[in-house]
Amino acid sequence: MKILSIVGARPNFMKIKPIYEEFKKRRIEQILIHTGQHYDENMNRVFFEDLELPKPDVFLGIGSGTHGVQTGTMMSRIEEVLSQEKPDLTIVVGDVNSTLAGAISSIKMQIPVAHVESGYRSFDMRMPEEINRILVDRISQFLFAPTEDAVNNLISEGADKKRIFFVGNVMIETLLSHLQKSKISKILDDMSLEKDNYGVLTIHRAENTSDPQKLIEIFNVLKNVESKIIVPLHPRTRKVLCDIGYLDKLGKNIDIIEPLGYLDFLALMSNSKFVMTDSGGIQEEALMLDVPCITLRENTERIVTLKNGANILVGTDGIKLAKAIKDIPNRKIKYPKPPLWDTKVSNRIADTILDHQELLVL
Repeated sequence: MKILSIVGARPNFMKIKPIYEEFKKRRIEQILIHTGQHYDENMNRVFFEDLELPKPDVFLGIGSGTHGVQTGTMMSRIEEVLSQEKPDLTIVVGDVNSTLAGAISSIKMQIPVAHVESGYRSFDMRMPEEINRILVDRISQFLFAPTEDAVNNLISEGADKKRIFFVGNVMIETLLSHLQKSKISKILDDMSLEKDNYGVLTIHRAENTSDPQKLIEIFNVLKNVESKIIVPLHPRTRKVLCDIGYLDKLGKNIDIIEPLGYLDFLALMSNSKFVMTDSGGIQEEALMLDVPCITLRENTERIVTLKNGANILVGTDGIKLAKAIKDIPNRKIKYPKPPLWDTKVSNRIADTILDHQELLVL
């Protein structure tokens, strides 16, 4: 059996890592494609080194662009690789444009698709990621769901139950297997930080960065917070703040730093008092680390983080954000952990593929 896996953004690396290793143990032939959808040479090198991932077999170097241009270019290049490699199965992870491009290119060539992180729904069609999730799930043969809510979403949409497999959250497998290793990080010492004495902010989504006033309102709230706030700043967000001349007007308690590698960020987040984010995966990681999360979005596809009390949605409402930060001491507890969020997710995925080879025939 030959399996081709596609990644394109840093969250994809964390999701593919344990799957790649599991297939390797089983001596399954693999081809790893990196589309280059989000690409920074130094950051990609650090992530691949931290996760001990091999150099991709194919690097497409697509880069940024509009959704249509980026997805279309990726489809054309992925199709060339598929024609040459002729895999038995394509694995796509997450919900980025690389995920959609890989799934469409494969199914049009009659190559079955497995979607890892299937069934997540924000029910907000303004989100490009939501469109990607729905389309990829509709054309995939293996639907690997991370939560019971995701399973229920797929069933309610009429997905064939024979294709739905509740396997757990593969990104959490990566977190759990690297948590001990992250303890060697010197990030806290380098920044003179004390455990549980600072907050972390990540913000990069277009819905938050396209309107500078939203960013200003968020940072105006944060400059009045007693805790130090560490901000590994995304290039898109940095550009907006620079363009409006606000980067040098942030509060004295706000430390802007460059984006971090996986292990350094894991150490920073796991030792923090709270985290604020508009990312999807960080909401789940915070739950597992028992770090209160404040999500700067109106909705989330990570419903289990809300149900288990680890997460609260505030959008970009400054009043809600200030209230949520003030309430942090009341939320610092051990959160219930979702079923199958463990170190055996990749094992279940591999077992399922090998046990259901009838789904490899279209």
